[in-house]
Amino acid sequence: MSGFTAPEIAWGPMTPLLVVLLAAVVGVLVEAFVPAARRRTVQLVLTLGALAGALLAVAALWSDVERTGGTDVLSGSLVVDGPTLVLQATIALLALLSTLLFADRVAGGEDAFAPSAAAVPGSDYEELARRKGLRQTEVYPLLLFATGGMMLFPATTDLLTLFVALEVLSLPLYLLSGMGRRRRLLSQEASMKYFLLGAFVSALMLFGIGLLYGYAGSLRYADIAAATTTPNGMEGLLVVGALLLLAGLFFKVGAVPFHMWTPDVYQGAPTPVTAFMAACTKVAAFGALLRVVYGMLPTMAWDLEVVLWIVAIVTMVVGTVAALVQTDVKRLLAYSSIAHAGFVLTGIVALDEAGITAVLFYLLAYGATTVGAFGLVSLVREQGTGDDDGPVVLGEATRLSQWAGLGRSHPVAAVTFTLFLLSFAGIPLTAGFVGKFAVFSAAVEGGAWQLALVGVLASAAAAFFYVRIIVLMFFTDPQEAPGVAGETAPGLTSDATPDVAPEPATAVEPVETVGVPSVAVAEPVRAARTTVAAGEGLTVVAVGICAVLTVVLGVAPSPVLDAIASVALLLP
Repeated sequence: MSGFTAPEIAWGPMTPLLVVLLAAVVGVLVEAFVPAARRRTVQLVLTLGALAGALLAVAALWSDVERTGGTDVLSGSLVVDGPTLVLQATIALLALLSTLLFADRVAGGEDAFAPSAAAVPGSDYEELARRKGLRQTEVYPLLLFATGGMMLFPATTDLLTLFVALEVLSLPLYLLSGMGRRRRLLSQEASMKYFLLGAFVSALMLFGIGLLYGYAGSLRYADIAAATTTPNGMEGLLVVGALLLLAGLFFKVGAVPFHMWTPDVYQGAPTPVTAFMAACTKVAAFGALLRVVYGMLPTMAWDLEVVLWIVAIVTMVVGTVAALVQTDVKRLLAYSSIAHAGFVLTGIVALDEAGITAVLFYLLAYGATTVGAFGLVSLVREQGTGDDDGPVVLGEATRLSQWAGLGRSHPVAAVTFTLFLLSFAGIPLTAGFVGKFAVFSAAVEGGAWQLALVGVLASAAAAFFYVRIIVLMFFTDPQEAPGVAGETAPGLTSDATPDVAPEPATAVEPVETVGVPSVAVAEPVRAARTTVAAGEGLTVVAVGICAVLTVVLGVAPSPVLDAIASVALLLP
């Protein structure tokens, strides 16, 4: 018999990833064996504990990685270096904050998820599940599986492991996007669009991986990089395979022309899922893109630079221009995220160590601001008055016209949202300003000053729609806001055109879809206005932490930038 050599696995550096994935498996067992009455508490404690444990594991590994530069794991299929730790810590922190959004009960003691996700919207079965108080606690292990895939995604140095990580992070997101308690059909439509487009792009990416394997005879980044240094007559396979691989990564970051899913999914998914997806997926995907561009295809800089330049410029322009005309706050933030993907790409184009540091800091700053912004969106609700003249909290007030006068009625919420908007716009003393300054400076140092100039101009144009929301909240009377007249039925989205007359607005769980009237399941209310529902306070805590991070990273960014710069070296 031929001798078998067992692979040596460094389990220690894998601790942050293992903690999250093992907790996800335990979460599945909790769904099967823990009584329903205690299931939510157990899942919440398990999820928060696992994510906090992952952060502590990263902290324990930091000094060793800073000293040695990192280590290969799984015979080179996985590498734990400085950028890996920074990205994993960022993902774990943002996922922990998103978990608070998942768990909060804002309207009528109910969370953001449908009592029975498989039920037909508006059916008797769904209404029965709602009345019995069913809870979708399986969202927590799904969140952990997605987080585990995200933590694995930027750490891979093997194309096969990269694809596995992509599917592990994507499949839970497809499910979570379709589990909205309100706007059920819109949520399910978002899930279907995300799944179909994601499956199509995954196929393209897999085909690209096959072409790269045919070119280099290996799936390892280092082997492919070594093969590119010697012409072998099959450069066509290399170029096409690299472009298809980049297409898959561009899809995950929401870069043009692979961005069309972003506004629909961000709008239709439950807002806590949107926050988690918008922040964490971008961190993971840009981390993987960094490693691919810097580690696998460095000798193709001449070919890839043109692609990266075009994608970055078009992404910044399209995201900014499209956001100018949006009337739904979630769609506006979705197009804003597309523009920010272009800003991050300017740091990747730099192709130097300063670009790595800038991108890592930008992802942390942007992620914290995004979770906070969507957390506030989930708190701003429609409030009606029932037959007993008591206030009734309805669904989210996502139409921009509904935010008019919010600064007068709820100044704290309005000021906090203004802080996040100013950070998105890149105003000084916010984290967004430092992040943009870092990536644009890195682009200039890398010789891409034209790209940085486009980024500055796009940022200036984007400031218009951020300031427009601020003016709407603080300086516009609700009765004067465009589109307010006739907006008395909160059961419809802003672009809904019912085929029949809509049912009266209801006090509980209306099913909101485009082109479909609301499904009344309780006594009608007479009027609706905008309010801020604190719920159990978990979302308030998450938003407060994000606000503090936004200010601290903007006022005193040096310690974080220095810590990232000290480990900003990608291992081959």
